[in-house]
Amino acid sequence: MGKFSLLILPGDGIGPEVMTEVKRVIDWFEQRRKIIFNVEEDLVGGCAYDKYGTPLSDSTMNKAHKVDAVLLGAVGGPIYEKLHFDKQPERGLLRLRKEMDLYANLRPAQCFDALADFSSLKKDIVSGLDIMIVRELTSGIYFGEPRGIEGHGDNRVGINTTRYTTNEIRRVARSAFELARKRDNRLCSMEKANVMESGVLWREELKYVHENEYPDVELSHMYADAGAMQLVRWPKQFDVIVTDNLFGDILSDCAAMLTGSLGMLPSASLGTLMDSGLPKALYEPVHGSAPDIAGLGQANPCACILSFAMALRYSFDKGNEATYLEQAVQNVLSEGFRTKDLIQASKGKEVSTSEMGDAIINNLEKMR
Repeated sequence: MGKFSLLILPGDGIGPEVMTEVKRVIDWFEQRRKIIFNVEEDLVGGCAYDKYGTPLSDSTMNKAHKVDAVLLGAVGGPIYEKLHFDKQPERGLLRLRKEMDLYANLRPAQCFDALADFSSLKKDIVSGLDIMIVRELTSGIYFGEPRGIEGHGDNRVGINTTRYTTNEIRRVARSAFELARKRDNRLCSMEKANVMESGVLWREELKYVHENEYPDVELSHMYADAGAMQLVRWPKQFDVIVTDNLFGDILSDCAAMLTGSLGMLPSASLGTLMDSGLPKALYEPVHGSAPDIAGLGQANPCACILSFAMALRYSFDKGNEATYLEQAVQNVLSEGFRTKDLIQASKGKEVSTSEMGDAIINNLEKMR
């Protein structure tokens, strides 16, 4: 039993299509598992600009602050590319992350057995892969000052500053250590302490948190460039990886492609604890809005459904139900159901977005 509040922001492109399937899964859990969700729906991205004149309204932002979790589909599209920078759809997502102070981005890279052939790496290297990358999301080079372009003519200079504080490093480190404790109890921290002072501070603070708060977790350190090499050499050596904003951006995309399909990858962005004891949280699939296939019934809903599974685990403390849903997705893939993005390099039955949703819900029923 449980009752939780959830703000759903389908967004643009294929966002509404994949979110429709998530809402069907939510209904199933309410009916079969008696987990009650107080669901509210609103707009973000281009559709929000069309209605409100801004990619995220103040009213929607206020709702996001009050709920237990936010579930987002996708934002963006070519029709919005000529808008002023602060009106573009992606600014709505960035505002959510910034104002909710979602500092820990969780990017799992799990290779489902049925999709192991999709990876560009050999099957024995990726089969059974299950790692988690924790990326610091609200500081570092993307937010540091000073920044900008100075000078004129042939003497211009582009400036970005990598800046981290002790508190910013320690809080994301704690998130990573906590995750490691719930998995294989191993954490690898990646930075560039050999050439960057911010990397030196990062390594020192990880050691401090480890020695004083999580001595039971195995901690290792690796330079980020070496980490990228090791991810494509033997990724199963890792369990949880924690890294800064820039390196996390790069390494998580690298790890994502080990699995073979962006259409299968969820993510979570977590912040500080609320009065309820739950962390502020935003869940979203890694894939974009894919405007070229929007409305065609070809979108893969699995990443968005798996993002809801992450919400069950990290926001609603329903780990058993999260595993149950993840297993249903795994079973459906093993049975050969494939949306268009998965049929190209594999035999199987091509299904539409809604038919994939049907298959997952039917599998949930079978496992009851």
